[in-house]
Amino acid sequence: MTVLRGADPATVRRAVDRGDPLPGTAGFAGALDGRLVRDVLGRYPLFGTPDDWGFTPDATAGSSVPAGHVRERRNGETVDRRVWSLPDPPAATDDTAAVAAVERAVRDAVTGVDDRADLAVAFSGGIDSALVAAGVPDAPCYVVGFPDAHDVAAARDAATTMGRELRVVELDHDAIERAVPEVVAATGRTDAMTVAIALPLYLVAERVAADGFGRLALGQGADELFGGYAKVVDPADDDRVEATTVRGATREVIGSLPAQLERDTLVLRAAGVTPVTPLLTDRVVEAALPLPGHLLATPERRKVALRRAAAGWLPDPVVDADKKAVQYGSLVSRELDRLARQAGFKRRMDRHVDQYVASLVDAD
Repeated sequence: MTVLRGADPATVRRAVDRGDPLPGTAGFAGALDGRLVRDVLGRYPLFGTPDDWGFTPDATAGSSVPAGHVRERRNGETVDRRVWSLPDPPAATDDTAAVAAVERAVRDAVTGVDDRADLAVAFSGGIDSALVAAGVPDAPCYVVGFPDAHDVAAARDAATTMGRELRVVELDHDAIERAVPEVVAATGRTDAMTVAIALPLYLVAERVAADGFGRLALGQGADELFGGYAKVVDPADDDRVEATTVRGATREVIGSLPAQLERDTLVLRAAGVTPVTPLLTDRVVEAALPLPGHLLATPERRKVALRRAAAGWLPDPVVDADKKAVQYGSLVSRELDRLARQAGFKRRMDRHVDQYVASLVDAD
């Protein structure tokens, strides 16, 4: 039986036969000729065995298929075999050509999104989501956060500058407490970091679905591919990464994508929408991998090549806008901590927010 998401069977068969990790798709996963396959970045979650599998963890008792692997039966045993590894090209030496390649890839990716009427955009006012929004000019933009959140203010400013419709999903404590058990059910995890990241995604997607949209376009992947994290700026002095170079640290961060994408995709689907992630298409990945360190992140600027590529297309204030991680930009992390303390889970307690999350799940 062959059931695939994200790509047609012929493309995936060729990718398996040739060991081609980036065959021109936006990711794929599913059953192919009696085995399970999941693309090199894990852009589609996949669980189970060749005999009992599904796209959600509750569809089967089996574990997640690792990104870049085929899961198959051999001699009566289920085994995982790595088929694809992310390319490791040498650093580009022509900055102009490297930035031009990024610009072409990103423009093609975002303007190539199917812009049917069922599409909305998750919009924080940063360059990643602004690029996605620019590719689908008729799609409404949604931002999520507490009233005084950075992302809400930044999105309003950016939407005004870009002349875009913005819908604000304003959060309160009741919404957080209601959604926590639903996020835990979707992800299977109760740790504070997972829940804090997943909550704003779930709540904005829930509103998008309620408004009648079936797909949500996001800027996922840009921070990992293009040097958006503070920890890649000076990795030799940052104990959050093992690498000592900007390129090495960026590569290390890219390696975290499969787990992140699995979490986010499961949460968004549980809320009723299908995620669309144009900045994670193979062509964009191919353009990002050769970037030298100084086109990724410097002490003065992060996502250097991506910002240069966006200049002239996006307004300057949007190109240069600061971006916070969604759990901080929406203030969900802050308010989750506040709710935990109000419920008696003080900061002196070990993993106090985790304990609070578990209490909400138990009470549900």
